[in-house]
Parts: sequence; structure tokens; C-alpha cells
Amino acid sequence: MLRRLLIAVLALLAFSSPALARPVLLISIDGLRPGDVLEADKRGLKIPTLRRFVRDGAYASGVRGVLPSLTYPSHTTILTGTSPARHGIVANQTFDPLQINASGWYWYARDIKVPTLWEAAKGAGLSVGNVHWPVSAGAAGIDWNLPQIWRSGHADDAKLLSALATPGLFSELEAARGEPYAQGIVEDIGGDENRARYAISLIERHAPQFLTVYYTAYDHQQHQDGPDTASAHAVLERIDAAVATVIAAERKAHPDAVIALVSDHGFAAVTRTTNLFRAFIDNGLITLGPDGKVQSWKAMPWPGAGSAAIMLAQPDDAMTKTAVAAVLAALQCDPQSGIVRVADAAEIAALGGNPAASFYVSFKIGTSAGSFADQAEGLYGPARNKGTHGWFPAAPEMRASFMIVGPGIPKGRALGEIDQRAIAPTLAAIMGAAMPMAELPALRF
Repeated sequence: MLRRLLIAVLALLAFSSPALARPVLLISIDGLRPGDVLEADKRGLKIPTLRRFVRDGAYASGVRGVLPSLTYPSHTTILTGTSPARHGIVANQTFDPLQINASGWYWYARDIKVPTLWEAAKGAGLSVGNVHWPVSAGAAGIDWNLPQIWRSGHADDAKLLSALATPGLFSELEAARGEPYAQGIVEDIGGDENRARYAISLIERHAPQFLTVYYTAYDHQQHQDGPDTASAHAVLERIDAAVATVIAAERKAHPDAVIALVSDHGFAAVTRTTNLFRAFIDNGLITLGPDGKVQSWKAMPWPGAGSAAIMLAQPDDAMTKTAVAAVLAALQCDPQSGIVRVADAAEIAALGGNPAASFYVSFKIGTSAGSFADQAEGLYGPARNKGTHGWFPAAPEMRASFMIVGPGIPKGRALGEIDQRAIAPTLAAIMGAAMPMAELPALRF
């Protein structure tokens, strides 16, 4: 018993002693499922770089994510070790009941309510860089920041990004690369490959000791064509090649670096939508004006693909809460709705979801929440995409990925299933940094 305790203490010290602190490269591939790597041969995927993580490092059989299993809440959990209820990024898009924010997302790091790995690394004396990570605009702790943001896809978006990036970095790297940086709204594989080249230039010119790099094209392709399709596989294979080039640059700059590769959520095919906006309008909870826009509201869905938060204009309005509960109960009784669970405030809190939501609706795999733009088409309809995510984290299809390789990481170590909140404290320990707000301890290797 004493021997096992001593080994555990030494292992912890190996990742917490400043003298043994390692640089870290953190790469995210949006929508990467564990089976895409662990069963690559079975799925016909040629991804040698990702497979090398399994052979040469440690890996999770699955990562249980957060509510909702969406890109921005999940990536913020990866960077903070906390649930959305605590870190504050409770959805991709901000709550916009009057539809006036032009589909604005949680781009700005000031909305994160707890310290991030960027800040922890900086506090530990490391230099920090970022390429395209979600919720990074204006982030503290980043020395060289190319944040993710877009508005319209107009050429002015490049000016916006330049203004929000680290002063001078945008023009410096554009001159070094001899090509323009991809617009934030560009989510295809060309955009990912472009940002990989920029990440290489950032490493070559500044060698940040903690660098975050985000790839979005695999998620984009799975939304468009569905998971397990030839087009999605082709994109992942190109991402694998792009990841290899960034890792090579990192190894040249920091031979002792630890490389961590994560994803935010899994993926599943979707065929149907249930439009809660339509149900709330029909039941007098939302009133539209003559122009078809929201005039007033008592309760409003906040869709997140496979789930939806339900917001009340007056959260303590018992009459409206009762009316909403009745509407949702009636829908749940209809097999067409695909509603499998309606969580109340206590259940939402237990799941670490949006603390301002009065209810949270979970659909079955294959059904997702409809948008306000589609409410005029009726309560039920076909899905606009062929694949999505956002379901409650208990769904096996929503498991995300975690792999790590480098000095001090045992080869071929299977970690079993882990919690997404354990990633930040683990990487902080490797860098000799501290994440006191993290909700779980660091992983043991």
C-alpha cells in the first residue's frame, strides 16, 4: 500500500515540478469520435498520425462531455476543467430571443467566468499561442493570438480578425506565409490546411511553450454529409496529414514537448427536426408581430441541435413554468417529437448545464431541435443537415476523444473512459501550472 502511494506521489511530482515542466501542444479536431482512431482500419481510414498517438502514447476509450455537447461549451470545458454552469459558455450562439444579434456566437473570452489553461500557462512563466480556438477573442494570457471570429464572410471579416489578433501578428504571419489567412467563417478542409500552415509559421517564429490549434473541417463535413461517409473520411485523412506537419514543427522547436489531441464531442446521423418555436407560438408563449418577428415572449427555446434549453422571460413566473411544462409533456407523449427527456432545474444543475434554463429538452438520436427560421414550416420536418451532435452527454454517440504522447507518457496506455473536465488539470500539471478551479483532479498515467 505504501509503495503504491509513493509511486502515485512521484508520478504527480513528475508533472507538477517546475523543473520537469514540459511545453504542450494542444490540438483539437472537431467531431472526432474515439472509434475513428481506435477502429481506423475497420472504418477504412488512413490516419497514421492519429494512430501513432495510440501506439506511442496514452488514450481514452471515450471522453464523457458536457451539456450541451456542442463545440463552444465543450472547448471551454477542455480549457478550464469546469462545466458550462461554472465557466459560462452554455451554448454556441448567444441567447437572442428577439433575433437581433445576427446569429452571434460566444466568440469573446471575456464571457468565460473562470481561469483558462492559457492564463495558467502564462502564470507559470510559459509563452502562449493560439490558432483559431473557440472563445478566444480578447483572451487573457495569450502572447500570440489568432482568435476564431467571423460575422458575414465579407472581406471586412479579415479586418475584424486583424484588429482582434495580437497586434502585428496577423500581418507578420501573412507576410511570412505569402498567402492570406483563412476567414473565420471558412470551415472546410482548405481552411484547416491554411491554419495549419499558419500554426507552423507561429511555431517557427515564436515557439510558444503552450499552443492551442483547432481544426473544424471534419465537423463541417459530417454536418453536411453525415458521419461514416466517404467525404468525411477524406477530410479526416487530410487533417491527419496537416496535424503531422504541425507536430513536426513543434518537435523541432521543442523536442521535449507533450502533444495532446482532443475533440469536443461525437457525432450521429440526423433525419428529423422538432420545432419547439412552433409549439411555443401555437400555445401563446411567443407572440409574433405582423413582420413575422418576435414581438414578445414568455418562454423561448434555445436550440442546441440534439437538445434545447428552455428559457423563461421571468424565471420565477410559476404560471408560465406550469404552462411550459404542460406543452413539453404533451409533446413528449407524441412519438413523432423524439423527445426522450425533459430535465428540470435540479437535473440541469446535476448535469452542469445552463443554470438560467428552466427546462432542458433532450431528443433521441436522429432528431434535433428546429430553428426559429424554420418555425413557419410546422412542428415536424426533415433535418437540414445529415449529421449533428448536441444531445445529452450520456448518449454513447456523443463520446469525444483524448490522446496524449511525449516524455513521461507511457506508450500504449489505455485510460478507459474519462471525463472532459479532467483534461485541463492534466495538461496544467504537465506544464507545471495550476488549475485550482478545475472540478476534477489530473489524470494519472
